[in-house]
Amino acid sequence: MEPIVPDCGLDVALAVVGGKWKPLILYHLQDGPRRFGDLRRLVAGISEKVLIQQLRDLQEAGVLVRHDYREVPPRVDYTITPFGRTLVEALMPLCHWGNRNRAEVAARVPGVREAAAQD
Repeated sequence: MEPIVPDCGLDVALAVVGGKWKPLILYHLQDGPRRFGDLRRLVAGISEKVLIQQLRDLQEAGVLVRHDYREVPPRVDYTITPFGRTLVEALMPLCHWGNRNRAEVAARVPGVREAAAQD
């Protein structure tokens, strides 16, 4: 039996960026390196444990690089790779769609914060 090759690569993209937090992490990394503490503040609602795991997953996928400066006190930052930048470019239309439809989604989708409709 021949393997089924889907016409849509969403399965591949979602394997890398699936979930609630990874797209937001990538969004905040698109303008340059960020330290862990900066990402934790920028990605509102994420726990430290989950952020660590999501960063590891993105690093393993080759989407970002962790740079440890080996200093005391410890200093580490994260940067998007050229491969990861192509993923961010693919995600930006979703960002724009979300901005255009924020109020309607907040009104129709349970669990979307009411504050989202005010932005």
